[in-house]
Amino acid sequence: MVAMLAGCGAATASPITRTLPSEPTMINYVDPSVVHGLTARTLSTGESGGRRVHAAYPAFAGAPRLTDRLRDVVDDELHRFTWQKTPGDTTAAPEFNVDWMLAAASEEVLGVRLRIGRSMDAGWRESRTTLWYDRADRRVMGSADLIRDDAALATLAGAVGDEMARRGTPVRLDPLRPDPRMFDSLVFNPRGDLVVEFDDGQAGPRDTGRVAVAVPSAVSEPLLSPTGLRARRAVLSASGPSGSAWQDMLAASTDKPPARSSKAGGVDCARTRCVALTYSDGPGPDTGRLLDVLGRHGARATFFSLGSSASARPDLLRRMRDEGHLVANHTWSHRDLSGLTTLMVTSQLNRAQHAIAQAVGQAPTLMRPPYGGIDQRVATVAGELGMAVVRWNADAEDRNDPDPRAIAGRVVARTGPGSIVLMHDFHGPTVDAAPEILRRLTAAGYTFVTVPELYGGRTMRPGWIYDSGAAPEAPERLPASYPGAMRP
Repeated sequence: MVAMLAGCGAATASPITRTLPSEPTMINYVDPSVVHGLTARTLSTGESGGRRVHAAYPAFAGAPRLTDRLRDVVDDELHRFTWQKTPGDTTAAPEFNVDWMLAAASEEVLGVRLRIGRSMDAGWRESRTTLWYDRADRRVMGSADLIRDDAALATLAGAVGDEMARRGTPVRLDPLRPDPRMFDSLVFNPRGDLVVEFDDGQAGPRDTGRVAVAVPSAVSEPLLSPTGLRARRAVLSASGPSGSAWQDMLAASTDKPPARSSKAGGVDCARTRCVALTYSDGPGPDTGRLLDVLGRHGARATFFSLGSSASARPDLLRRMRDEGHLVANHTWSHRDLSGLTTLMVTSQLNRAQHAIAQAVGQAPTLMRPPYGGIDQRVATVAGELGMAVVRWNADAEDRNDPDPRAIAGRVVARTGPGSIVLMHDFHGPTVDAAPEILRRLTAAGYTFVTVPELYGGRTMRPGWIYDSGAAPEAPERLPASYPGAMRP
């Protein structure tokens, strides 16, 4: 029997859950922090020409060929999006987003699933691609290479098509041919069944969302190539917190104490020229180097971390906490929250909250909306989750600037008492600019504090909007779309 699910939430299981879900197309993912030498990289992020982009992928120290292939895939998709013509009557900003998860990780294989989403003229659409790396011969493979040969792929296509037809699923049957491009996302569920995923609109109506078919191991295992068998073994042998459901782990994260800088309390910003340096979109390959610089200058900062990146480098988040910085929530995968449903906004914030709380043992009380996009609905969700909304009033405009001196010059020129400065710790030139920023602002009499310290003894209220050390904006007074800078 082949089981199928069509729906948007089909692949949002915990990245480290080991329970056997009742829905056979649900996929459990590997905790990236257990993979030695893995870092999260950002290819592009921000807003340019009215388009909002965030494209990330994992990098593996021991598998450079896989890293290169992942970057090429993401770069190609970004290039297509960049050159796609924007419809003249569009009302929402086009958005491009790449999220990633580990489908498997063992001494034999690595599997990386990319979820590539875009919106242009017909709503949000996602495609899914899973790449595999065979450590034995150091070869990168597409998902179709998990299948033994063309005849086996034809058998698989037939089984999937027959089951869709039997269930009366409204699909186009002609695309379900043994084409590797059709079967470019093959993964395994915890039972060892082969899960075949299709892109939105590829095997059904475009608005159906994710369509996936689970082919039981009795049918699929004989079709597998040697690499496919290794991949299946990797999933079956993966370890994790047995019996923990995603909802249970989210609930556990709320039991953590509120996040607070361990070195806060010694500065009176009502009498001192204070500035809050904030860094978004990390942690990344250069975050550790930034922490070194901040430590040498005795400066504290606030890090708005992405949940997907935090799950890959929890050690860096713990170092932030231990060195007196504050770790805050920047959603799971940098989606524009103002364009999501309330349920999706909650999921983006909750997943990041869990990853950060698990890493640092504290629950963030601040969040920053990607692109600065905020409306009353998003602010309300943040408030219900116990987080104040933090934006900025000094933008380094650093994310695509390769010149550290130019970045430092903008930060110094735009900083005033009580400023909240936006920078990005995934960007190497921003880290290179940090010593100059700290030197020049110190010479101007500034003290570097975390965001809550700007407000002294006043509690930052959940759901309220904070752009600087001045008075915050109440969510009930927000217009439908909150005005202001809309950068990342």
